Amino acid sequence: MRSRLRYGAVVTALLAALAAAVIAALGLGSVAIPPGQVVDALLPGADPSPFRTIIVDVRLPRVILGAAVGAGLAVVGAVLQSLVRNRLADPFLLGISSGASTGAVLVLTLGIGATTAVAMPAGAFAGALGALVLVYALARRGGAMTGARLVLAGVTVSYILTALTTLVLVSSARPEHFREALYWSLGGLGSARWDSVWLPAAVVCAAGPLLFALARPLDLLLVGEEDATVLGLDVARFRAAVFVLVSLITAVLVAASGAVGFIGLMVPHAARLLVGATHRALLPVAALGGALALIVADLAARTLAAPQDIPVGVLTALIGGPLFLWLMRARTERGAAL
Repeated sequence: MRSRLRYGAVVTALLAALAAAVIAALGLGSVAIPPGQVVDALLPGADPSPFRTIIVDVRLPRVILGAAVGAGLAVVGAVLQSLVRNRLADPFLLGISSGASTGAVLVLTLGIGATTAVAMPAGAFAGALGALVLVYALARRGGAMTGARLVLAGVTVSYILTALTTLVLVSSARPEHFREALYWSLGGLGSARWDSVWLPAAVVCAAGPLLFALARPLDLLLVGEEDATVLGLDVARFRAAVFVLVSLITAVLVAASGAVGFIGLMVPHAARLLVGATHRALLPVAALGGALALIVADLAARTLAAPQDIPVGVLTALIGGPLFLWLMRARTERGAAL
């Protein structure tokens, strides 16, 4: 009972913080709008006003995209860390984000249906899945997969894919491709519009409950592959299926927001500190925490140097990088393997 009350308090606090962050993100900017008028503008049947246009047409799609991307990356990070049994895994470090960016840029530069809403996510998905398969194969080649091998393989593949993306752009005859590619490399929510928000939001809303339904086999992986097999889990098939699913989620999110790093690494760690490692409790808290973290980061990105809009990926990297180094040092001091 005490554990349930504590979990309920954590979820309630996150929901309250998320609601406050949404109101702040909708009200703050080049035009400051009081919280009361923000709430009024969101109510059905509200009178048309300049504030309503700013909130509903400009800021609300950006907030929804930030919530979807943050929640999706955090949940994917938590799932990946369980699949590979390493707390340093996330879509950014494992090269999935770089692969998705490479696939999207190839679609863009080759002009393969680049005007459709499906072509970019499809190219990003192919790149993300290929990067994930390559990283996993390199980490297992020549011996057992360890955390250090996994991180090194992910960093190596990320560098290779970044170089490939640069080569493709340099070879392109259209200079506007550089500006669009810079968007993916830095990450940002500035291009959020109602017609581009529905796909990432729909994918996260559909994939979230599906991953939540896989909480028990994910818990089994935490005890080890042999024990999970004894308990009836086909580890190889399950891991391959979930790898494809998380690659799809990451691809859609990267196609919409660019490569926003470290959300999928740090938020699951914070969620585990609050509610433990059981996935039925972890995944909802990670989703709420990821949505909250990216909305707040994006709010800071567009207000700290206003009217300049800092790419949100720059802020998440500035914060997440030192935290990642601290995490590696803490694990090393405890004698834990990377």
